[in-house]
Amino acid sequence: MGYSFPSIYDCLMSPFEKTILKNIRRDLVGQAIGNVLEIGSGSGVNFSYYRREKVVGVRAIEPNRLMQERALKKVRSSLVPIRMYMGDAEELPFPDNSFDSVIATLVFCTIPDPIKAIKEIQRVAKPNAKIFLFEHVKMDHQLLSRLQDWLTPLWKKICDGCSLNRPTLNLVRESGLTLTRVETYYKSFLITIEALNAKG
Repeated sequence: MGYSFPSIYDCLMSPFEKTILKNIRRDLVGQAIGNVLEIGSGSGVNFSYYRREKVVGVRAIEPNRLMQERALKKVRSSLVPIRMYMGDAEELPFPDNSFDSVIATLVFCTIPDPIKAIKEIQRVAKPNAKIFLFEHVKMDHQLLSRLQDWLTPLWKKICDGCSLNRPTLNLVRESGLTLTRVETYYKSFLITIEALNAKG
């Protein structure tokens, strides 16, 4: 993530967070339990949605230091203990079988190797841990999905590597995670995924 994008991200996203995204985030993040890993925590927009009666603590990993600095105020006001780490989703600095829940919201679009990131989530999450994802994805609508393909090269340059057309649901289906619930919004542009970390 570049140096200029973090400084404008919250401002750009604020209208959407207050209208479209707030309820989706609250409902999804509010399901997290136990020891929680948050992937790509950004400016900490999810931190206020963790429920202290359900969550022991959150380990939040983010690759951009400027985003982490913007999240510090939200960490201090959070109702649950949150510890932030610098790092990438493809190489998580945590032992195997560490987490009861994993949260990732609007982040898989920017991860360079999403398949490797999912494998890392499977590694650090406990057996049958709950995985919660909220992402924008390639749409089912034929014309709109082609538009996404056409816009993505320019969009990635403007929005710091964000891929409009990433098929995240298909990647999760192929990963071995057990899907328990999928909800789509706005002609399948936005999607929430709930899954279990089924592993032997």
